[in-house]
Amino acid sequence: MSAALEADEVARLKEQVRKLEAINAALMDRIERASDLQSGAFSMFENAITLEAMVRSRTTELEEALVQLASVNARIEAARKDADSARARLRDAIESLSDGFVLFDAEDRLVMCNTAFLDIWPEFRPVVDQRPSFAELVDLLAGHGSTIGSLVAPERWKQERLARHRNAGAHVQMLADGRWLQINELRTSEGGIVGIYTDITSVKAADARQRARELAERNLALQSTLDTLSEGACLFGPNGQLQAWNDELANMLRINREVSASIGTHEAFVAHCIERCALDRPQAIEWREGQGPRISTECRLGNRNFVIRSVTLATGGMAFAFDDVTDRIRFQQSMTEVAENLERAVHARTAELVEVNRQLAEAKDEADRANLSKTRFLAAASHDLLQPLNAARLFVSALQEKRLAASTRGLVEQTSIALDSVEQLLEALFEISRLDAGAIQPEIRPIALDRILSALRVEFAPLARSRGLAFAVPETDLFVASDAQMLRRILQNLVSNAIRYTTEGSVSVTAEREGEMVTVAVRDTGPGIPVHEQPRVFEEFRRLDATRKVPGHGLGLAIVQRSCAKLGHSVALESVQGLGSTFSVTMPAARPEMAALPADPSRKDKPAGASGAILVIDNDQTILAGMRALLENWGHTAITAVDPDHPDVRAAAESGLSLLLADYHLEDGLTGDVAVAKVRALHRGDLPAAILTADRSEEVRASLAAAGLPVLSKPVKPAQLRALLRQIAGTA
Repeated sequence: MSAALEADEVARLKEQVRKLEAINAALMDRIERASDLQSGAFSMFENAITLEAMVRSRTTELEEALVQLASVNARIEAARKDADSARARLRDAIESLSDGFVLFDAEDRLVMCNTAFLDIWPEFRPVVDQRPSFAELVDLLAGHGSTIGSLVAPERWKQERLARHRNAGAHVQMLADGRWLQINELRTSEGGIVGIYTDITSVKAADARQRARELAERNLALQSTLDTLSEGACLFGPNGQLQAWNDELANMLRINREVSASIGTHEAFVAHCIERCALDRPQAIEWREGQGPRISTECRLGNRNFVIRSVTLATGGMAFAFDDVTDRIRFQQSMTEVAENLERAVHARTAELVEVNRQLAEAKDEADRANLSKTRFLAAASHDLLQPLNAARLFVSALQEKRLAASTRGLVEQTSIALDSVEQLLEALFEISRLDAGAIQPEIRPIALDRILSALRVEFAPLARSRGLAFAVPETDLFVASDAQMLRRILQNLVSNAIRYTTEGSVSVTAEREGEMVTVAVRDTGPGIPVHEQPRVFEEFRRLDATRKVPGHGLGLAIVQRSCAKLGHSVALESVQGLGSTFSVTMPAARPEMAALPADPSRKDKPAGASGAILVIDNDQTILAGMRALLENWGHTAITAVDPDHPDVRAAAESGLSLLLADYHLEDGLTGDVAVAKVRALHRGDLPAAILTADRSEEVRASLAAAGLPVLSKPVKPAQLRALLRQIAGTA
């Protein structure tokens, strides 16, 4: 039980005893003063007994209260003894501490402290029994100058000490006699503060020794570092005294005796460099205050070149470094001479290269001119070459329509085959020359791939069937970005080659999309291509050993490669000898909604012409004779003329014609489309017309397509001409 509870219990019991004694006294007084004369003796006796019982009861309660009071007093006395014993043990424990101990109450007044605390602060002994406040103790210390801080700035130290006391933390103070104290203060639950004062002078001394040892080690390391430098180095303190240097500096400054005696101060150092070493830039080693690093180049000490670096240290001193760059400068000078020699050699070589480049440019220009001349020659010669070939084709076709002897018919057939071969060769050569000359410019647009594949299916199915091959071309809904005419020509070459060189098995065309690309592949079961010959199959006139007996000129794949390069498509080959080959062309995919089907002038619905003669206009009489013979063999009336202004043309136009066939290049720069316009102006009613030409340029075909005129390329195949007659004019 605590002392406060025991005191409350004693007070309560005392109050209860007081009340009982007052009640007992009142009862006794009432009995003694009772004067009721009318009551009998028995009544008096009963009252006396009742009062006695009441008195006895109260007396018993009083005795119990006294017993309890005695017990409480005994416990209070025992608690007091225990408290005194505990206080004594606490004081003994505090006194046993080697550290100073002090306790302040919530009002910041001294409650208790130990002897160690008073040994630390002997100034407090006279006032410790007066329970001084902490502020009073601080004033006392400041007055005595017991700490370094109170000696230097008493008021400032008092403010700082009171602030630290309020914050109840840990800090270190140095006393005026050289001792060091670590003060740890902790706030109690009642609002007071407990302070522990520990003498750490020995720890500080050990720390100072450790710091001195570390400083010595650093100095040793610094000196070792300086000695390993190839540069000369020295360090001056804030007072201008030399603190460190290395042997390389002594060698550079030609100091043979004690260094500190020669350059012990900065002034001596400057004087030595100027007088003894003839330093040509004294400002490089001048003392500078508050400036950053400085580098002085091309300084000379005697006959040596130096780079001198100086820097102001944070401590106020200065450090200097001398780097001997004499050998480096001499090497740079020699390298400069070498560079100048090399530059002269480079200039001479450059002049030679410029001359060689000029000669190469002239040779290239000459080659380009020759190539352009070749291309122009082929383009110009195509008309003259194909004109007689076209005439020969017409005459041979006319002969084939005649009844001939078997031997004569065989000769005619051989002549037709020879003409086919020449025609294919010339067409391939013209196409390659136009591709090389850049005369063919692709028109990239979205096209329906199925239109081209369907045309391949119709065109090559009879040929494959005649050779006993299975031929498969799928239907597809893919759209690609390409030039329709060039892509059709590429696939025609690939399919034609596959059928030509496959003796048995199958030829198939596939179209697959992967991501944003579409690949069209032509697969065959032909002889295959050996690995060592695969890189050369796209060269002109390249024929493989296994296919040399098959008719061909070796130009189809060269045209494919050039056309794909023009279109930006990639062409690839996969082949296994004896199993077949696969040629594939990969091109960008296109969206269906972007594709617009172009108008095909050759497929326009033309009204059937009136029954009448067929007018042929050409500037070559041989071709006119051949066309007349062929058309008459087919049962048509043929009228021929060399220009549209001939009187026979006017008469035929006025009498009525069924069809007009005109060459494109006529005499005096006249073109076929102009000739058609002139004849149509004379004709009564619509007159179907077509252009026959050996000019395969895209410009001519585009111009004729815009005019709505179908085109047949020379040499004209009879089957193509017959189909045109049926389609345009409705004639047989």
